[in-house]
Amino acid sequence: MKLIFTRRNLLVNILTGMLCIFTAGVGYAETPIRVLVITGGCCHDYEFQSESIKQAFKENSVEADITVINDGGNGTEAKIGLYDNADWAKGFDVVIHNECFANTTDEDYIQKIARAHREGVNAVVIHCAMHTYRASKIDTWREFLGVTSRRHDHQSKYPVRIVASEHPIMKGFPKDWVTPMDELYIIETVWPKTTILATSNSEQDGSSHACFWTNEYGKARVFGTTYGHSNETFADKTFRATLVRGSLWAAGRLN
Repeated sequence: MKLIFTRRNLLVNILTGMLCIFTAGVGYAETPIRVLVITGGCCHDYEFQSESIKQAFKENSVEADITVINDGGNGTEAKIGLYDNADWAKGFDVVIHNECFANTTDEDYIQKIARAHREGVNAVVIHCAMHTYRASKIDTWREFLGVTSRRHDHQSKYPVRIVASEHPIMKGFPKDWVTPMDELYIIETVWPKTTILATSNSEQDGSSHACFWTNEYGKARVFGTTYGHSNETFADKTFRATLVRGSLWAAGRLN
């Protein structure tokens, strides 16, 4: 009887271990996530931020194949050649937009980018992506982002209040997290298919503004944050882990 009991326990332990391995892999996928980072423009250290994104996946034990495109210069207006290819996002699970081209206004160009996302290219949008194409008269890009913003408050360390604690992206997010020095973007409009995950308050007038959210845009899933101005924010492990979880969620790879 003792021998049978031992073998039975061994079998149970093996099966339990296999189940744990399978369960742990559900959120983080068996194959590497394929990530395209679109970056460049004014006002930020994009080389540092792109390297930080790569490190974020590594330190959170997520295998990722990451391609970075930065060919728009360092001004406020640019047209990225990649978008001339109709299949510019083919083969990627998620596109991370971390660019800052506020004064690009070509409507056909903007529509071309947004069309790919509307047809199913999942995305993460960071900080100045919200002010990219800000001078455009059309709302296409803003609807894709899930929020409309045209200005920001001063730099400070902003407390973040979680409003959707059950959302998988916010799992493990500290209740008392305060940003490193960063800018709070003033949100004028929250689009109908946007779900706010967390907010911060303006130090100017006390108004509350979404700082982490998700959006549905056509067939695409979008995760966004208005934080990410400073290198200190991109070096912060809470911020980096949230970017990774948001990327996995957008790609449909987060449990």
